[in-house]
Amino acid sequence: MINHRRIFLKKFMAATSGIYLGSQSSEAYAGTIKQSSTQSNTNVKSLIIKSIDCNGNFDIEKADQLLEKNTGFQFIDLINWKSFPYKPEVKFKMAYCQDSIFLKFYVSEENILANVTKINGDVCTDSCVEFFISLGRDKTYYNFELNCVGVPHVEYGQKGKRIQVDPEIVKLIKVKSSLGNQPFGEKRGGHHWELMIVIPKTCFCFDKNLTLKGLNANANFYKCGDKTSVRHYLTWNPVNTPNPDFHQPDFYGHLTFE
Repeated sequence: MINHRRIFLKKFMAATSGIYLGSQSSEAYAGTIKQSSTQSNTNVKSLIIKSIDCNGNFDIEKADQLLEKNTGFQFIDLINWKSFPYKPEVKFKMAYCQDSIFLKFYVSEENILANVTKINGDVCTDSCVEFFISLGRDKTYYNFELNCVGVPHVEYGQKGKRIQVDPEIVKLIKVKSSLGNQPFGEKRGGHHWELMIVIPKTCFCFDKNLTLKGLNANANFYKCGDKTSVRHYLTWNPVNTPNPDFHQPDFYGHLTFE
């Protein structure tokens, strides 16, 4: 995403041992969304994140099956910047089980690209989906970005004061892509791909006492492709800025975990 990279409040610096510096009311359930206008005349979406019973341990295949069976679609379909009119078809499903978030993206687009192979590399330049979430402190937020073959990029902090999460922690994210896990140059001609993601709460390494049950958070979901033939920037909740910028916690929607 544009302006991705690059003080922190001192109280957070003591917690950085696991990371390194680097590059009003609406309700939704099972796919139904209502919207209302805020003071800035921006519609704010709200989504209830369903709790799924996993019956003990699970792998990503079981997580995928549970998510498919128990949740409905949400859509990343808003074009906020007229200079970038291309609109792939993008939707997602989300739930949680115990201490893990289940998130699956479904994308149909004309061109796909997967050049980046390094964890915390510039995956936003590829065919990329993103999940930004704020847990409510000082406008800090985590951004989870993954290209279409599942290479992740994770950061934390305030806008303009970001640090990358330790790759060893990022590796705890489980990913399954319908395109496999190998990089490739741009392919044209129309493609559909799916990306299943399991994010354990240990990836929220600045919130060690995090409990998902009953959590109220703010978030947005995105689709981009900065170096694809047709650049595009789609959002779930509206973003009212002059130019594409996903690092905008003031324009997040609301998530309520059951």
